[in-house]
Formats: sequence, C-alpha cells, structure tokens
Amino acid sequence: MKYSYDLHIHSCLSPCGDMDMTPNNIVNMASLLGLDLIAVSDHNSALNLPAVFAAAKGTGLTVVPAIEANSAEEVHVLCLFETLEDALACSEEFYGHLPPVINRPDIFGEQVIMDQNDKPVGTVDKLLINALDLGLDGLLETVKKHRGLAVPAHVDKTSYSILANLGYIPPEYGFTCIEVKNPEASVEFGGHRITDSDAHYLEDIAEPVRFLDLYEKSARAVLERLRSK
Repeated sequence: MKYSYDLHIHSCLSPCGDMDMTPNNIVNMASLLGLDLIAVSDHNSALNLPAVFAAAKGTGLTVVPAIEANSAEEVHVLCLFETLEDALACSEEFYGHLPPVINRPDIFGEQVIMDQNDKPVGTVDKLLINALDLGLDGLLETVKKHRGLAVPAHVDKTSYSILANLGYIPPEYGFTCIEVKNPEASVEFGGHRITDSDAHYLEDIAEPVRFLDLYEKSARAVLERLRSK
C-alpha cells in the first residue's frame, strides 16, 4: 500500500526552526494535509520527539523517530530509527560530540524543548547546528549502534550535502537510500530515493507530497523498505 510521507521536518528545537513549529502544530498540519507518516528530525537532537509522539497519539499519524546529524565534514545525514528509545539514546551520544559552544538565541534562534501541550519545559545549551566531532565513518557507526538508518540528506543542495562537500557518494559507506529536495534532481544513485520538505515553517511541510510503498504504516516498515535492495 502507498503511504504519504514527509520524513524531514524541523521543530522549534532546531534554532533555525520557526517558533510555530511546535509538536502539536506539526502534527495538526500533517493531519490536515492527509499525511500518513512524518519524521521530526531536528539538528543533532531528538529531545522534542517524546512530545511529538504524545501529540500524534490517537490521530492516525505515524511518527518515525529521526535526527538530522551534521558530520565533521559538514555533511547533513538524516538518521531514521525504529523506536523512540533508540533515537533518544543516539541523541544523547551525539550531544556529547558537539563542541562546547553555547547557543546565542539572539543570533541563531531559540532551542526549545516542549511537552505534549506545547508548553516549553527547557532549552538546549549547546548550539545544535554545529558539526559533531564525528567524521562520517564515526557518525554512521553511531547510528548503526542504535539500529538506525543513515540517509544522506538533501544531496542536491549546494551546501551541507554529501555531494556539495565530498563531490560524490562514497560507495564504501553502503548507503541504500538518499534524500533529495527537488524530486527532479539529476543525481546518479542505484538505491532508493526519498523527497522531503526539510520544513522549517508550517507552510512548507509535505511540499511536495510523496508516497512510499510499504507493507504497513510503521517506522519498522519504512526502515525495512529503505534498507532493501
């Protein structure tokens, strides 16, 4: 069966995310758009995922746990997980690899952690958009350790992508899927390709709407599909 998806959405935890990108606003917008699956993938952190899961409960919307990690090479990688627990454990490990640079909200934006009622319950001190001190090899090993799937993010963008910064997609990394921003992008790759919004504002969610053919509407089915040959 085909399910509509957007697997790359930023919440207000990402300093570049609009403050309207609260857990309930994201879930409600995705529901209004008729999406089946979403992933809220903040920069180097999963701390707003518990609130997103709680907000989505009972809506029929399936949340795929995710993080957008930034390697030492400044390559963004969409990390998808089967369970919330795996994503949170990976998030904690990533946080330890961020440089000790404190966020300046007046320059970079707020990094707000919210509860299921969109009430702020904390902030993150370190600047989340910084690169981790993990090269791609270390980043991929960390994701694998937490049973996640690593997908090179927005490979057709001219910055913070594997093609922009490395010039090619190294076959030795064994990627089975890439993400593009533009569905018409001319990128040579022999595996799966997904198109996501990378939304930082509510109006950008699911632009454009795309579909995945899955045996069921679940995070496990998404990962199995994107890992398959």
